[in-house]
Amino acid sequence: MSDELDLSRDTSVSDEHTIRILEEKIRAMQIETESLRKELNYYKSEMEKLLSPPLIEAVVLDVLEDGRLIVKSTSGPNLVVNVSDNVDFSSIKVGKYVALNQRGSAVVEVLRDREDPLVRSMEVIERPNVKYSEIGGLDQQIQEVREVIELPLKKPDLFKELGIIPPKGILLYGPPGTGKTMLAKAVASESNASFIHVVASEFAQKFVGEGARVVRDVFELARKKAPSIVFIDEIDAIGAKRIDLGTSGEREVQRTLMQLLAEIDGFQPLDNVKIIAATNRIDILDPALLRPGRFDRLIEIPLPNIEGRKQILKIYLQKMKIDASVNIDELALITEGFSGADVKNLCTEAGYIAIREDSKIIKMAHFRLAMERLRTKKLSKDVIDRGEKYV
Repeated sequence: MSDELDLSRDTSVSDEHTIRILEEKIRAMQIETESLRKELNYYKSEMEKLLSPPLIEAVVLDVLEDGRLIVKSTSGPNLVVNVSDNVDFSSIKVGKYVALNQRGSAVVEVLRDREDPLVRSMEVIERPNVKYSEIGGLDQQIQEVREVIELPLKKPDLFKELGIIPPKGILLYGPPGTGKTMLAKAVASESNASFIHVVASEFAQKFVGEGARVVRDVFELARKKAPSIVFIDEIDAIGAKRIDLGTSGEREVQRTLMQLLAEIDGFQPLDNVKIIAATNRIDILDPALLRPGRFDRLIEIPLPNIEGRKQILKIYLQKMKIDASVNIDELALITEGFSGADVKNLCTEAGYIAIREDSKIIKMAHFRLAMERLRTKKLSKDVIDRGEKYV
């Protein structure tokens, strides 16, 4: 009898052990099944993404009375489209970006407002470390820039009280290396306004209408950031005189120029937005750019005279380790015809000569030798510019 009980007990224990093993296997299989189901759903989702047709971006031009929209698609023409029932119609406004279904061209999504990365990168966040005191020989030009750009931004009530409209912008023109861009850097550094730096060639885009859009977006950003200053360097890249040419590239540049003219002196007020442009080819600029109401002040940045060169030399030499033999008056005299950039290059070259001679101080002899080398380089450049060849 006891043997039968022992056998029954052993059988019961064995069955319980088997059940536990089977339950553990079932749990493991359930976990594995759930993992495989998640993986399957992931691959299904990825397949749907890969197989679904792409959406077309468009901008809303008008909302019709019957609930349809007129949109301009990035793929080409203007379209009259319907709006999907899944889209909140109250969020659709003129100027909003929307996504169109490629097959039926219905609006299936309202896209968030955004700024072009190219335009956003034009804002100068870290100000240049350039002060007006570091610019020599341009005292009168600095005063004019401050009167036209800084004063209206800092004291707008003064102009309202006098009943005058301050100038919208200035054009800096003159030979290369005379300090036009440096002056703009000083304005960016010393003004409390947002500073947006654009090289005019960035307005020349690959696709038709893109250049005009970039111009429009730049000025829209400037209005949002007001008070602000827009600095357009090398404006002759898009501002040359309009001529009747049949090339599509030339027509696109002209469209970009016309958009720029409209932004400077159009229906939308510039408010607290000021414009500075720079060029060394004012002779080729379109007359429409130069008239009052667009660039109200044309400020020439000429080659420095002897007093200007003295000021520039003092600015650079005070940062250099020089001995008593260095004569600023003599250096100012022998650098006749030099621009500010040429004077800076002379100081740098003299420093290199001192380094080559293992000298711990820069002497007048180093400046004279540097002057000879620069004259030789300038002579070679003049020969190349005239198209002459060495025999």
